[in-house]
Amino acid sequence: MIGQRLKLARAAAGLSLRELEARIGNRVTAQAIGKYERDESMPSSGVLIALADALDVSVDYLVGDQEMILEAVEFRKKKITSKREESQVEAKVLHLLERYLMVEELLGLRSVEWHRPREAPYPVIQDVSEADRAAQSLREHWGLGTDPIPNLVELLEEQGIKILSVDLSNIDGLTARVRRAGKDAVPVVVVNRKDWGERQRFTLAHELGHMMMEVAGKVDEEKAAHRFAGAFLMPADALWSEIGKHRTSIGGSELFALKRLFGVSVQALAYRCKDLSIFSESLFRRLFHEFSRLGWRSPPYEEPFAMEGELPTRFERLTYRALAEEAVSEPKAAELLGLSVRELNRRMEVEPPAEREAIAE
Repeated sequence: MIGQRLKLARAAAGLSLRELEARIGNRVTAQAIGKYERDESMPSSGVLIALADALDVSVDYLVGDQEMILEAVEFRKKKITSKREESQVEAKVLHLLERYLMVEELLGLRSVEWHRPREAPYPVIQDVSEADRAAQSLREHWGLGTDPIPNLVELLEEQGIKILSVDLSNIDGLTARVRRAGKDAVPVVVVNRKDWGERQRFTLAHELGHMMMEVAGKVDEEKAAHRFAGAFLMPADALWSEIGKHRTSIGGSELFALKRLFGVSVQALAYRCKDLSIFSESLFRRLFHEFSRLGWRSPPYEEPFAMEGELPTRFERLTYRALAEEAVSEPKAAELLGLSVRELNRRMEVEPPAEREAIAE
């Protein structure tokens, strides 16, 4: 039966039943499509192909039998979003994760095991500053020391957390767990592909905080996640080493050098320095007055020398590996990557030595 997958694919495409009816040339009515989604009837082969084409999925996908659900979904929103938009995002996430987990299973990888500390979730009950200890404990567990993290996406994927980059409108990111029948849940963090790099990194660290902390009492959960993100990306010892423990002034050149070093915005850097009492209250206020004057505190919040986003690459690498090991066919690999077979073959080509040498010169 195709009900769940058809409904999921339609939600991911952001289409109503009537819009899907129109997209398939009114071959069947919206009411008929609704019956397919409720598994009350099955489409003919011709209608099935039309539905797959309209939704940009394969027929094999629609008739597949793997069931997945998202649980513990938490959105990080820019502003009020509609339920339709949230449902569309959840459907996209499930669709992408299904392909990701399929490739891992084909390669015999143990995707459900991620490197979560036994002590987690870390309690944050009395004060938001307890989030610093949570971030430090996680860094110790993952053996990170106090060095800046050069690529946060790569780190989280190495630790078994699925990272997805999706075009989003009113949402910065989300955390969730995806569960398949009879299997443990897999953690996933989604970031907005449209955001600039420092904002994506802070979103990832923020969502990691939600995953790693148990916030209770009078502590605000969002403030705790913000504090965790700052502490995880900018450990106190590292900042003290670079900037000292007490400052009453700082110049733009130094701020932007620290921005590049830690991969954060100057605004996040200023907040972290205030939290650690490195910046006096008067310096913090002066800096944010200047940030506002320069327009950095207004959408899209982008500062000079913004980093490019850190795109997750593990799924793509695994798909190429599955193709090389003949675990998937060329057409299937192209479908998984959203490419034509021709483009897939082009990407698989190895550059001739003469061309590489000419480029090097």
